[in-house]
Amino acid sequence: MRCPFCGHMDTQVKDSRPTEDGAAIRRRRFCPSCQSRFTTFERVQLRDLVIIKKNGQRAPFDRDKLARSIQIACRKRPIDSDRIERVVNAIQRRLESSGETEIPSNTVGEMVMDALATLDPVAYVRFASVYRNFREAKDFESFVGKLGGDDV
Repeated sequence: MRCPFCGHMDTQVKDSRPTEDGAAIRRRRFCPSCQSRFTTFERVQLRDLVIIKKNGQRAPFDRDKLARSIQIACRKRPIDSDRIERVVNAIQRRLESSGETEIPSNTVGEMVMDALATLDPVAYVRFASVYRNFREAKDFESFVGKLGGDDV
């Protein structure tokens, strides 16, 4: 593993342990060249996933992009980062275990919507406003009005 600080090619693993949910291995590493310490995560990847966007364009699945979009929706909400990580892991596992290698972006969006609906109603509305492309205040009103009847 290359050191992110000095670029030295030979770093040492000082500690390895599974993450709380067991979905990854957390490794503490040490660079003998610059004496820096850093953490890496090792995850199982069952298959290469390709996301088919609404315009037909194909892009490789980006776990970090998924995590960022959920974190943005949850910003300034009382949601532990571990819970967000568990949601991201669960969505990724569902996508990988679906048996499909090409997945429409709306499938991922709906999975995120379902997860946020149970996680936090404000984060759910925030994500929906971007995902469903709300343009006016009445779009918010009608969406939130539908929530009033649901158990969200």
